[in-house]
Amino acid sequence: MSISNHEDLLAIAEARTALNLHIKSLLVESLGLEIAPELIGDDQPLFGRGMGLDSLDSLELVVLVEQHFGVTLSSDQSGVFSSVNRLADYVIADRGEIPAVKATE
Repeated sequence: MSISNHEDLLAIAEARTALNLHIKSLLVESLGLEIAPELIGDDQPLFGRGMGLDSLDSLELVVLVEQHFGVTLSSDQSGVFSSVNRLADYVIADRGEIPAVKATE
């Protein structure tokens, strides 16, 4: 593996980490969760026994994703909301790239 490929992979990993943390921060802020964003696991379930979110929260997530990422989805796409990683995957797939966000917000 050449250094430029390693650097590219590192940049992609850093951008993905920043996106995940951004999503976690938005969840905490928008839903009024009493947890530090850093303590939310990337694959932790957001609903049910995971984070305990409910159907009303899913509606807020739809608006949140549309406002912050320009990605349209419906609340019946429940698989998208299963974890921070799944939500980030959807945003990346819809936009065709990892959106640039600040590492901490």
